[in-house]
Formats: sequence, structure tokens, C-alpha cells
Amino acid sequence: MKRINWVLVLLILVGFVIGGFIGTFFDGSFLNYGRSFGLNSPVVLDLGFIVLTFGLTIQITIASVIGVVIALVIYRFIR
Repeated sequence: MKRINWVLVLLILVGFVIGGFIGTFFDGSFLNYGRSFGLNSPVVLDLGFIVLTFGLTIQITIASVIGVVIALVIYRFIR
């Protein structure tokens, strides 16, 4: 089984977050262009004694892709 490199996973997540922030900061520019994937409305599971709500939406923009590319370049330098 291959070992998961947690630094790479962390840098990719940070790249998505920072890229998403930059995309929302430049709201009218091409950096905010992208797609949303996921559930439009959450799925509710009512078991009587507990209610579970599941939902997930991922928004991929050009800025988030640029953030991931920068994170991968940073990973290459620190590795």
C-alpha cells in the first residue's frame, strides 16, 4: 500500500481555499468562472431519535485551479 503524503494533501487543500478566496475577491473577473458540483438540496435521514443531514457542494473556479498549481510548485520546492 502506498504511503499518503500528508504535506501534499494539505497543500492542495490550502491551494483550493486560497484560490476560492481570490476568486470571490475578484467577483467580476474571469478568475471567478467555474462550476459547482454536488447536491443542490441536502439529504435528510430521519431515524426517529436522530436526524442526519448530508450535503456536499464543491465549487471549482479558475482561481482555485491556479491555487492548486501554485501549491504543487511549492511542494516540488520543499520536497
